[in-house]
Amino acid sequence: MSHPVIDWLLASDPSIRWQVMRDLLDAPEPVWRAERAKVETEGWGARLLSHQDDDGQWAGGAFIPAGFDAREWSERGQPWTATCFSLSQLREFGLDPSSDRARQTVELIGANARWDEGGQPYWQGEVEECINGRTVADGAYFGVDIAPIVERLVGERQPDGGWNCERANGSVCSSFASTINVLEGLLEFERATGGTPQSKAAREGGEDYLLKRHLFRRLSTGEPASNRFLCLCHPNRWHYDILRALDYFRQSVLRTAAAPDPRLGEAIDHLSARRLDNGTWPLDWSPAGRVWFDVDDGADVPSRWVTLKAMRVLKWWNASSPVSKAP
Repeated sequence: MSHPVIDWLLASDPSIRWQVMRDLLDAPEPVWRAERAKVETEGWGARLLSHQDDDGQWAGGAFIPAGFDAREWSERGQPWTATCFSLSQLREFGLDPSSDRARQTVELIGANARWDEGGQPYWQGEVEECINGRTVADGAYFGVDIAPIVERLVGERQPDGGWNCERANGSVCSSFASTINVLEGLLEFERATGGTPQSKAAREGGEDYLLKRHLFRRLSTGEPASNRFLCLCHPNRWHYDILRALDYFRQSVLRTAAAPDPRLGEAIDHLSARRLDNGTWPLDWSPAGRVWFDVDDGADVPSRWVTLKAMRVLKWWNASSPVSKAP
């Protein structure tokens, strides 16, 4: 482990520092928890909270900002300032879910936020699997009862094991992006509640969908399903890449104490090969669109977020029992 890189990460925001302490330095829990508590009052976490509306929402909307003009989407990209993306980013930052601010936020959103599609209360979920996967992850993390959304997602699996937001439009095949969004939600639900036999089986099936494809290949041809899956993205929002998938599997395996699946090996090799000479990893791209503020220094330069996630994935992989790459 490169100490200059660790120092570079620690010289950043509390949202990165506490994860470095926990995942890379194995700091005692009281130490990293004390650092995590700063997310509410310092740096990016405090800055994002400062943009919160009085009614608990961000930008006056659940999925899209109030007064949004569809031309903006076509000209600048999808906006990322509304409630669902802001809440997910606070979860990524590590806002303490037991804090008064987090509890107040959850209550206000439940009372005031309505989904743009359907108008239902926020914590009842939306209609798309991607959105509901993230809603489950956020709700479970912040202590909301989202079991009904989980039950719905379990019933929306595709025949090949995963999920697809285009299911309602007739799709019968899963997508990588929809599947990882739902898997992250189900894992967070399992952490919070222990899960149900049905949610655990669904999560296992979704994992198998990705593993059969080595996280980025088409099952039919073996070719990459998208070259972008091999590019390093942050913030991911709803987008998929191999680092997001690897970090998910790291968390899943740590929870179940299972051995890492050898089918992860090809993605691990690709991630290792992307390491720069100075020990960091670059940001390849970020989703276009309106944001509250940037948390990276731009594309094609070292990214603290990408480096943090890559280092903890490789630390976990290298510390695990030796496994051979699947053919």
